[in-house]
This record gives sequence, structure tokens and C-alpha cells, in this order.
Amino acid sequence: MKDKFNKQRSRRNFLRDASLAATGFFIVPRHVLGKGFIAPSDRLAIAAIGAGGKGGDDLKNFYGSGKVDVVALCDVDDRQAAGSVQKFPKAKYYKDFREMLEKEHKHIDAVSVSTPDNIHAVAALSAMQLGKHVYVQKPMTHDIYEARTLTEAVKKYKVVAQMGNQGSSSDGVRQMQEWYNAGTIGDATAIHIWTNRPVWPQGFGRPKSTDAVPKELNWDLWLGPAQFEDYHKEYVPFSWRGFWAFGTGALGDMGCHLIDPAFKTVGLGYPSEVECSVGDFYEKMWTPAYYPESCPPSSSVKMKFPGKNGKPDVSLYWMDGGLIPERPEELGPDEPMGGDDGGGCIITGTKGKIMCGTYGSRPTLLPTSRTKEVNVPKTLARVPEGHYVQWVNACIAGYGVNPLSSPFDYAGPLTETILMGNLAIRSWNIKDAKGGFPGRKKLLWDAVNMKITNFDEANQFVKRQYRDGYKLTV
Repeated sequence: MKDKFNKQRSRRNFLRDASLAATGFFIVPRHVLGKGFIAPSDRLAIAAIGAGGKGGDDLKNFYGSGKVDVVALCDVDDRQAAGSVQKFPKAKYYKDFREMLEKEHKHIDAVSVSTPDNIHAVAALSAMQLGKHVYVQKPMTHDIYEARTLTEAVKKYKVVAQMGNQGSSSDGVRQMQEWYNAGTIGDATAIHIWTNRPVWPQGFGRPKSTDAVPKELNWDLWLGPAQFEDYHKEYVPFSWRGFWAFGTGALGDMGCHLIDPAFKTVGLGYPSEVECSVGDFYEKMWTPAYYPESCPPSSSVKMKFPGKNGKPDVSLYWMDGGLIPERPEELGPDEPMGGDDGGGCIITGTKGKIMCGTYGSRPTLLPTSRTKEVNVPKTLARVPEGHYVQWVNACIAGYGVNPLSSPFDYAGPLTETILMGNLAIRSWNIKDAKGGFPGRKKLLWDAVNMKITNFDEANQFVKRQYRDGYKLTV
């Protein structure tokens, strides 16, 4: 039997080698190719939608892996894209991502999306529908419906998709998870999170002037699916974050970095209710104003997450614009609270507390002396290559092979949670059916159907209306 098997194997090997010889194709062992050589099959061809600012920084991180070829660039503003165009002269340059994907899809494997928030979903889904892996800057989307749509799209198109909240790959987040999983602080009951954002102008309403559009900027494409309005220099390239048509405010900007450590550590899902209060807008002294198009100067949000498997409910408190929670009694009067950048997170459990800064930095047990006293084994794999290269490696390996720190099936619910806070903030000054303002109304959320059940006026913020030329259909 053994001789028969060897003869069959020899015959198959002969036929295979003869076939390869006939086609002139040979598989050469990697060690023969030389040290440091990366085979073509181990390289990733990337296109960037958003090539300047954060997009340029993302490209630098991908390219630094030594496994990436940047083959196409897209940016609506030549001024912003100039650095990347110079750095990657062989990459074809476009202004409309739809044209780029149509003409270049055969030459690219993956797409990085780093644009204003309102374009994330339409750009990412367009790439996913072509079978391209995607890396999408935080927040994953501009509204809740978009987040749910992209989460479902990954399963259909089977692509590797990661959100760009790089702290999710940090050692600090994994240290917090290990502490929590070991029962160090018991079961979480409350989470307090804060940031000093916004650090851009916010809460002043839409600019009153109309400016001439710079010749380097395609304003219509910059607007994307947002409803048309005139160009204002205040929007570009940074302060768009403070306007609901384009950005998601302080919560959208920093929530993915600050809420992520607690969300991952405690294992949160969708919230069941949300309420908020916001700082007043002022046109002039003593005269409060209302600017529905502008994010507020500060906000405080509370969300409740139903307990799982007999665990208690968890209340999550978010503060921005200079608001911070009360200092824990376990923290010394001169000990720093949170991180060094004006943000932090404290998870309160039935047996103790965990504190960290932005991105899960400086994880600490409270009182801080416990940090050195408590030793738990490392049970979670670290990501020494970092968030960007983790995604590059996963793309090369293929869908479902390598784990990710912020895959869309995790990043989607996280993003929805953040945008749920924004839904409450935007509903703060919306008149109810009786013509009154609800103020600090508790909004009840049906996560399955993506609907506020007790204040229908708030549901306008679940899904926005796109301009013609843009759609989001899986």
C-alpha cells in the first residue's frame, strides 16, 4: 500500500512540475530571494480617500510596515494632498473617490478612509462592495444607521475592516481587561469619562459670511452627502468638527479613544436609554441663543447599559468642554486624575476602581498602591506591531484569519453608543409634539429597530437624508 501511495504521489509531483515548466512559472523558496525580500503576495496595494492631514499620517503608518504600496490617492483639496502626492509620485491622484474606485479597483487591495466624518460611510461601503479591505478613521460613521449598515456589510462582503482608534491596540487596554476578567474590581456599575475637547471653535452657529472657494478645493465634493451650503473658510480644514452637517463634535472626535477602553473591558453592548444636558449657546451677554447646526460648547451625557448574565446595569457618564467628574475618594489629593491630555476614564466596580487616560494610557488601580500589589497573569495577546500594521497583516492574510483590535463588529456598536450620545445632545432643544422643549428628557432606545420609542422627534438623527449622487445600500 505504501509503495502504491508513493508512486501516485511521484506521478502527481511530475505532472505538477511539468505543468509549471510549461508555463514558465516556478515557486521559489523565500530564503532564496534574499533576506528582507517580501513576496508580491505578501504586499498590500492601498488607495487613500483623504490624503492630507490625518490621512497623510495614516499613509505614513501603513507605508512604514514595509509591506504596502500606495497606488492611488484621492483628496478634494490639492493643498492638503500635496505632501502625499510628493511622497508617493507613482500613485494616481483623483478628487472624486467614486471615480478613483471605478478606474483603479482592479489595482488596489485595500482603502484607507480619512475624511470629514460625514463621508466615512459612503466611501467605505463603496470600497467594501468592490471587495476591498477598509481602514476607516474614527468615528466609524456620522450617524447610527450608517454604523449598523457598515457592520452588516462586513459579513456580506467578507473584507477586513478596522476603525482607526489606535488606542484599541494598546497594552493598557489589555491590562485593564485582564484586571477586570480576574475580578479585581468586581462587577462594573458606573463608568465616568471626560475630555477637554472641543479645542476648536464650537457653539457659535453657522458662519455668517460667504467666502470665495479656493481654486485648489472642490467644494461640492467636500460636502459629499451633506446638504449643499455655501463655502466658508471657517470649515476647512479643521473646524468642520463642530458642525453637525460634517462632524460629530467632541463626543464623536474623542469618544472612540476614551470610551473604547471601558467598552472593551466591561464588554458593553447597545445602551437602552440616554439623557443629557448641554452648555448654553450665547450670541451676546445674557442672551442665550439656539444653533441647531452647531455642536454645543460643552455637554454631559448619561447612558444605561442593561446588565448581562445576572450582572448589574452599568451607567456611563460622558463629560466634555471642560467638565470633569468628582475625584474618587481613593485618589490622593496630589495624584493625577486620568491622562496628561485633559481626558480620562474611571470604571467603578463592586470591589474597586480602574482609571486610565486617553487611549487606555497609564492604567491604574485605585487606590494607586494596588497597581503594584495586584498581580494577574497576562492572558491576552499584545499587539507589538501596532494598530496600523495589525490591519495590514490581517488584509494580507485574508478575511477571518487574523484578529483585529477594532473590527467593525466591535467598532460598530461602540460607534453607535457614541452617536447615541449625540442623538440626545441634538434632541436637547427640539420641540416636542406639544410645542415645548423637552430639556433633560430620558430617551428610551430600541436597539434592534434603531428607534427612540418615547420621543419620535429624536429619530430624525438616526438616519440623515443624502444629497443626490450618494447612497448607502448594502
